[in-house]
Amino acid sequence: MSRILWWLVGVPVGIVLVALAVANRAPVKLSLDPFRPDAPALSVELPLYLIFFAVLMIGVVIGGVAVWLNQGRHRRSERRLRAETERLLGEREASAERDREARRAALALSGPGRRAA
Repeated sequence: MSRILWWLVGVPVGIVLVALAVANRAPVKLSLDPFRPDAPALSVELPLYLIFFAVLMIGVVIGGVAVWLNQGRHRRSERRLRAETERLLGEREASAERDREARRAALALSGPGRRAA
């Protein structure tokens, strides 16, 4: 199923990204100095598609971090529930072992020729 999804979504998106890169390969000046636009202290010339891709990747990272932080309470709740489940299973196994030991002890007290009531 994931392979079909890759072909239906991933390949067309890749084709669009390649077309975007080819169409926008002319260099543009990226200025990081808002106070002196005529002679910026911090500027670099890059192809426009690199700026597009960098902004896209920064957005993906920021979105991923926001989602991860927002779902922290769900992960915490899952850890708590998993620990409680393990504790309850441990108690259940211990109780079953005590019952087995009690049955063995009852059989041992009844002797080899006697039947337990």
